[in-house]
Amino acid sequence: MMTSKAADYLIYDEAAGVYRENPEQAVRDDVEKHTWRHVGMTVMKDWRLYAMLVPMLLVFLFWRYLPMYELLGCFKVPDEVKPVADQLFCGFSYFKRLLVGGDTMSAEFWRALRNTFLLSFYGLCFGFPMPIILALFFNEIRSNLVRSTCQVLTYLPKFMSTVVMTSLVTMLVKQGSLTSGMGIISQALASLGLISTETAHAGLLNNPDFFRSIYQISGIWEGAGYDSIVYFAAIIAIAPTSYEAAQIDGAGKMAQMRYVVLPSILSTIVIMLITRIGSLLNIGYEKVLLLYNTNTYVTADVVSTFAQRYGLAGTQKGLAAAAEMMNNVIGMLLVISANTIARKASDTSLY
Repeated sequence: MMTSKAADYLIYDEAAGVYRENPEQAVRDDVEKHTWRHVGMTVMKDWRLYAMLVPMLLVFLFWRYLPMYELLGCFKVPDEVKPVADQLFCGFSYFKRLLVGGDTMSAEFWRALRNTFLLSFYGLCFGFPMPIILALFFNEIRSNLVRSTCQVLTYLPKFMSTVVMTSLVTMLVKQGSLTSGMGIISQALASLGLISTETAHAGLLNNPDFFRSIYQISGIWEGAGYDSIVYFAAIIAIAPTSYEAAQIDGAGKMAQMRYVVLPSILSTIVIMLITRIGSLLNIGYEKVLLLYNTNTYVTADVVSTFAQRYGLAGTQKGLAAAAEMMNNVIGMLLVISANTIARKASDTSLY
């Protein structure tokens, strides 16, 4: 246990024969006394930067924090007349029904939870490395014009709306209910003998066996280029002397990637991996809602669409809120676990 000494606050003046206040302690006391004044002066000095934070703070306030009030609906009997705070408390009955209810809704919830995890896990396994690979390829392109063109082409899908992206995917596989004939991808797969002609005509999006593959491939197409910006920025920050030292030692391009580039951006990869694990169970319902149908519920239905179907389209708002809350709690636990493992395994972590 640390103890304070008089020498920490006073020093002995031999000439005067008295104790005087320690100058360093006087500075610390002054800083503590005028802390808020220093903070105010700093804010006034860089007020433009702080003003730019206001829109972000408002977004978090209205779309992240205020909706937390509605989480009380997980524990209340819904009553449209009364506010959530005044509704009758029902305990954990919604959670019990979802987890151990034994009825059709409980089975659908477990199926949706399994599908959510599988879609996210496949996205982590196949989608997470793709931006890193793209960034490595961009770094090897010597022509600035060619590199900029390739980057813009890979960024474009990210700036399209989800409706446009899903419409393009649907046209490529030509879902039978939208138009006759087969799409380009369906024709290619049928020509190679990978799928039957009947399956191609029926529409790949009507077959539950193909939904996860279509979802993952379209997700990589949409987000790989945009996500590579972070890794490319980390790569171009590497000192050129590191490449020169590797070349002197006889390292080729692949060896430079392995022993210079990847170790240099490892901290960035770890941080992005932790954040990706945190959203492992948070799949937005928009894309799934636009791609799935009743024929593909077995592999396409996720927790978000389950909550949308029973909460917004149905009348079971408490069950829908409970499902989303469990999904988010599991995601929070995954973030804490991944961050703890990363902190113990290396010196890189979120906190």
